[in-house]
Amino acid sequence: MKTRITELLGIDHPIVQGGMQWVSKAELAAAVSEAGGLGIITALTQPNPDALAEEIKKMRALTDKPFGVNLTLLPTLKPVPYHDYVDVMVSENIRIVETAGRSPEEFMPKFLKNGIMVIHKCTSVRHALKAQSMGCAAVSVDGFECAGHPGEDDIPGLVLLPITADQVSIPIIASGGFADGRGLAAALCLGAEGVNMGTRFLATREAPVHENVKVALVKADERQSAIILRTLKNSARIYKNSVALDILAMEARGNATIEELAPLVSGARGRSVYETGDIEAGVWSAGMVAGLIHDIPTAKELVHRIVRDAEDILRKRSQLL
Repeated sequence: MKTRITELLGIDHPIVQGGMQWVSKAELAAAVSEAGGLGIITALTQPNPDALAEEIKKMRALTDKPFGVNLTLLPTLKPVPYHDYVDVMVSENIRIVETAGRSPEEFMPKFLKNGIMVIHKCTSVRHALKAQSMGCAAVSVDGFECAGHPGEDDIPGLVLLPITADQVSIPIIASGGFADGRGLAAALCLGAEGVNMGTRFLATREAPVHENVKVALVKADERQSAIILRTLKNSARIYKNSVALDILAMEARGNATIEELAPLVSGARGRSVYETGDIEAGVWSAGMVAGLIHDIPTAKELVHRIVRDAEDILRKRSQLL
């Protein structure tokens, strides 16, 4: 299955593993790359830029296939040395970077000067057009279904993907709500050149999280996510646990501040969920796609199954003509 994304990134299958905080480490990313997709490690999962350099070296020891590095640019209470992380990517000769959150415009000159292809995650057509004008090689278009930050427009992928495809010329990766061959086939028909999956890869054997998290995703249905921080215009879709319900109750009052919410949305608490397996210990990302997750395969099994099923679907549907 060849698309502009497989050709651009030098991968066998049009499947990208999303950059997930605390999750997208070398073990998972290398397994996805070895399976023929694009594995991505997350820069800010590492405690500092030097640790990112070590994770990149670890990644290269595990695979010689293409991989990328995610850099998420979001408001934080503690300043993040973004420029230092970018310098590491340049010095380590990274060829593919996935950016998310706010615009990567301030970093684009350095990325482009050093031959780095940037895939920017967008939740709207206007953001995709801006990314294209900045020189991004591709955009990853996040529908409202996605885990993490879906933006504030609430447009699902079924509408957002074809609208974006009508207006941008660079390749599009569909993100949010993808877990199987049906999703990949649909994304290709809607104008995308591949899919990006986060929650689905969280429930794989190589994902470096406690087994309880994976089992929770298998047991969950499509209603098991909640959107928090809407009142702060920083919406995030997470697994609906007791912490999520507490946050929603505080926001429902209409006057909850970031200072009040910060202890509940703490990244350290979210990290403890993955490490201890206590799925009620903090907030952790999960999309509506949890309703489509029914097993915990290896990354290779998952990638190959999705591609095989998508090919079968597209062949069968062509017989309708």
